[in-house]
Amino acid sequence: MRGVSPGIEERIDMTRLPHAITLATFYALPLNAQEAATSDAVSQIAPQLGRYTQDVLADRLWADQDRLTTRDRSLLTVSALVATGRADQLDRYIATALDSGVTPEELSELVTHLAFYAGWPVALPALNQIAAALVDRGITADVTLNPELLPYDSEAEAARLATVDQTARPVSPGLADATDQVLFADLWRRPGLAPRDRSLVTVAALIANGQAEQLPFHLNRAMDNGLTFEEAAEIPHQLAYYAGWPRSFSALTPMRQVFEARGDIATDKAAVETPDSISIVRADGETFEAAAETFTGSVTVGPSFEAPGDARVSGALVTFQPGARTAWHSHPLGQTLYVTQGCALIQSEGQDVLTAGPGDIVQIPPEVRHWHGATSDQGMAHLAVLESLDGVGTTWMEHVADDQFPPAAGC
Repeated sequence: MRGVSPGIEERIDMTRLPHAITLATFYALPLNAQEAATSDAVSQIAPQLGRYTQDVLADRLWADQDRLTTRDRSLLTVSALVATGRADQLDRYIATALDSGVTPEELSELVTHLAFYAGWPVALPALNQIAAALVDRGITADVTLNPELLPYDSEAEAARLATVDQTARPVSPGLADATDQVLFADLWRRPGLAPRDRSLVTVAALIANGQAEQLPFHLNRAMDNGLTFEEAAEIPHQLAYYAGWPRSFSALTPMRQVFEARGDIATDKAAVETPDSISIVRADGETFEAAAETFTGSVTVGPSFEAPGDARVSGALVTFQPGARTAWHSHPLGQTLYVTQGCALIQSEGQDVLTAGPGDIVQIPPEVRHWHGATSDQGMAHLAVLESLDGVGTTWMEHVADDQFPPAAGC
């Protein structure tokens, strides 16, 4: 069991880390200068970007110590960059993290942890960046290969085991075993990151990679481990600048449901100001490009809506260009699609591809693994409506491979 986590450390020789660094002058600048410094290209081509960098990131975001400390902002930002494979952007944020009190051991453990939550291919380049930074600073670090593990929370662990047995084990016993025996019996118990910080790192990675459906468990765990409501509420704001506004906004619904369940924000209709008059979401409302992690091809989402009051129903118009489709996914309470234009392809695992045209209504049962999208020769749009359960509306899986996508189909 212990051999999984040390495997990463051995690749960059973390067991003998007398390391060392003095960062280049740019990265040795104070925090505000780091964020404010822009290249000549930015000044000449996008001066407004330079202004936003100074006025918004440096003078407001990073200067705000009331909602999150610089240390926490550094952990969030480094986690987002690691999780999204942007190791080449890490240098200045590693410097800020070290200057704000994050230890080399914590950085090592952060990346080891994210290997499981974002993948080995993004973890290894990040470790090389950290190793180089420590070498240049002349810092010596003690990374313990086989530390004494933290104790279990037996009640929380029993509930987690039951959930894995119910949801994962029938589908993928190997994944369930690794989840129980490696992630939660070893990785989560390693003392190199405090439980609160390990949860913070996980939440950052999930938001940055657009995996908001996984947030409720980990956000609850973070708050159980000491993350305050005020700190948690600032996480999407910090990450919006480093992972993009759409991903931060996608996190708000499951986060709100966690906050409501914990009593941090009001859930009664009067307190949330349930509207007492009819409202209209206009056809020219806000749209955004769907995340590449969960869709193939060009897909636009919006306008979208959420039912008022206590309802957990939400939906959006989703427009697919020819050949575009969702990844495989499921919904805990099912989904309804109303096709508005084009020809929709819908397939559940192990079944034939179905087609639906304008005016057709597609009803997808709960927990059915499926995908839907446009044909290869024309675009398609549908209104998608679903209800969330415990903050989760969709569980995303792998992409639909090209050889699984029908070469030609029509309604």
